[in-house]
Amino acid sequence: MSDADKRHPDNPPAPSDKDMHRAAPTQQKRLSPVWIVPFVALLIGAWLVYDNYASRGPQIALHLPSADGIEAGKTLIKTRNVEVGKVTSVALSDDLSGVEITAQMEPQAEKMLVEDTHFWVVKPRIGREGISGLGTVLSGAYIQLEPGRSEVDAREFDVSDQPPVAPPGAQGLRLNLVSQVGNSLSVGDAVTFQGVSVGRVEEADFDVSTQSMHHRIFIESPYDSLVTENTRFWATSGIDVRFGSDGFQVQVESLEALLGGGVTFGVPDDVPAGKEADEDASYELYADEEAARQGTFNRYLEYVLLNEDTVRGLSRGAPVEFRGVRIGTVAAVPWNFTSPQPENRDKLAIPVLIRIEPQRLGIGANELDLQEWRERFDRLFERGLRATLKSGSLLTGALFVDLKIDEELQGQYLAETFADRPVFPTASAGLAQIQAQVTALLDKLNRLEIEPILSGLDRNLQVSEAMLTQARSLVQSMNSLLDNPETQGLPGNLNQTLVELRRTLDGLSPESSVYQDLTRTLNEVERLVRDLQPAARKISDDPRALLFDSIQTEDPIPRAPR
Repeated sequence: MSDADKRHPDNPPAPSDKDMHRAAPTQQKRLSPVWIVPFVALLIGAWLVYDNYASRGPQIALHLPSADGIEAGKTLIKTRNVEVGKVTSVALSDDLSGVEITAQMEPQAEKMLVEDTHFWVVKPRIGREGISGLGTVLSGAYIQLEPGRSEVDAREFDVSDQPPVAPPGAQGLRLNLVSQVGNSLSVGDAVTFQGVSVGRVEEADFDVSTQSMHHRIFIESPYDSLVTENTRFWATSGIDVRFGSDGFQVQVESLEALLGGGVTFGVPDDVPAGKEADEDASYELYADEEAARQGTFNRYLEYVLLNEDTVRGLSRGAPVEFRGVRIGTVAAVPWNFTSPQPENRDKLAIPVLIRIEPQRLGIGANELDLQEWRERFDRLFERGLRATLKSGSLLTGALFVDLKIDEELQGQYLAETFADRPVFPTASAGLAQIQAQVTALLDKLNRLEIEPILSGLDRNLQVSEAMLTQARSLVQSMNSLLDNPETQGLPGNLNQTLVELRRTLDGLSPESSVYQDLTRTLNEVERLVRDLQPAARKISDDPRALLFDSIQTEDPIPRAPR
């Protein structure tokens, strides 16, 4: 290449080694330490981001029916009054049935987020147990966390509007109660035993398919040992007032039950306690204590009373008694009223279903032979056993079924059935019995011979009239006697005689002179008697003393006269 070409601007000359050595310092200036500062800042920022992410706790999702009092960025999550998280967002659920809450938890709370952890909203609340949550009036509501004991982690939870009855892991016994709708309980109602609070109602759900209430209760330890397989549960309303055939009864529970109701339990006196109840065992919830006690007698004989009298005052649950001892219960009044009645009956009867419960006589369920008892009652029917309705209380007018043996009806039993149930023979009572007695009395009066009775009655009336005439004349004589002036003067004469007698008695008083003279005379007579006592004694000893001066002289010798 020529020198001209080398000098052409489009063809610069190739740098020499010397030129390259001269250009090296320019490249070292581009890698100046100043560029290290942004790089270090970038590393620090990345570290801070990582540290912030690593130091953050887990995020959880909470489901609430309502976000009342909950605010994003303000509402805290606490456990034992220590902050462990904060609500970051609040939004409606996709189906608009509730609220979805996102909360950022502290790292220390991660081990508490297990499947049995409970959350509930703490806010001012007034209930049967008193006033709670007053501290949130100024600070606002917060979400309380109660750690669970499970080992399975969870990140989604349901938040309750009420605090749990018992914390997770609490020692005690959880049971299931099934009842009718009328015996339903509310969450938080007390469970008592003989007036002592031993637990609470945790859940209350209505089963649409069976139309019954299902309750879940928790009984604290050590009271859980009181529940056995034969325990009965019944609802309490605080005060129970009942009018029945047994009279007037009033029963009062605890003050808490009086204000809010609840449930109590016990074992009937005539039933063995049995072994302790198992966890999650199911029991029936009865309406009251009497219904729970009646539920013990689960083996019985059913009979139908075809009553031709009125059943007004007879109700379900009325007792069936034999000589004052209860042996059964009225099950239904009336029962299957539209069923056809036996052909041999002319009158329309009211069917009443009763139950004969031999267990009331102290017979155990395992020892009870129902067939033997049915045969026994058949023999009693032949002997004249009949059922009647009697009044158990004059105050309420309630009736009960009384069983008695009428010897006059022996051998007159005719077996009958009604709606596939044997018929219990009955006898008239009440108004029908009174009507029969009045009819019998009228029949006897009709058979009486009235004419002889009327003739005798006429004679008696004539004699009575004569006696009245004599009595009238006697009264007139007495009136004339009383009207006589001499008879009227008798009271004055009698009064004067009494005055004179009083004066005579006053003269014989100790202060009168006659009384004093008489006293002196008696004293003189007494002295005279004392003086005469020696002479009388001497004469008594020797009667000669009356003739001679002395009894010691010799007898005189008579002499002839000179």
